[in-house]
Amino acid sequence: MRAQVRTLEGQVARDIDLPTLFSEEYRPDLIRKAVLALQSTRRQPHGTYPYAGICSSAVGWGSGRGASHVPRIKNGSRAAKVPQARGGREAHPPVVAKVLIKEINQKEKQKAFRSAIAASIREDLVRGRGHIFDGAVPVIFEDKFETLSRTQDVITALTAAGVYKDIERAKESRKVRAGRGKMRGRKYKQRKSLLIVTSNNPLRSARNLAGVDVVTINQLNVEHLAPGMQAGRLTIWTEGALLRLGGIP
Repeated sequence: MRAQVRTLEGQVARDIDLPTLFSEEYRPDLIRKAVLALQSTRRQPHGTYPYAGICSSAVGWGSGRGASHVPRIKNGSRAAKVPQARGGREAHPPVVAKVLIKEINQKEKQKAFRSAIAASIREDLVRGRGHIFDGAVPVIFEDKFETLSRTQDVITALTAAGVYKDIERAKESRKVRAGRGKMRGRKYKQRKSLLIVTSNNPLRSARNLAGVDVVTINQLNVEHLAPGMQAGRLTIWTEGALLRLGGIP
């Protein structure tokens, strides 16, 4: 399988052979499983105080009083400690000992990664995610793209490649989140746009573009390629990144 390498002006520089990873079978089930396993590692355990609701002076009255044998507050008659009583403890509170991490086999994880990479060059999946672009995928730049230090230069190169419209789409999608989340440090929601993969250093000049993620080939994972467990993200590669990708099993 061959693809075209573009210059910063959008012209075709040469053709290269894509790594064998791009011919992997599309497995949406494994991609979903791998992304869920990755997301589960970021979940923060939370639980109640182990003695919440039972630090009380309540004791039962015993028999002969015509009342149930539930613990009751001393110098009163209100029940406590037991979950079935008003004011009692919670029956099954959250505990920090709960296992939150979902496991995945190593070979399944590797196959999901290869499958997500292969899905990034299927035009039907990329457009199915809502991405807007002109021309064909994958979009590959020569290594000079990694040296761009100004955001405007990056925008010029992406416009020449016909993919900047997707960033504008992500920028227009920004909206205020519904619900309490807007009060907890995540006020806005925004769609994902391009994924820019470089060989050595992440392209810092592109990190402020709307919906864009910039990673190196060593940082690349399944969630970058399939946000929301849906594969087919519009991905920008550099030639050096693809050469290094060829050495990944």
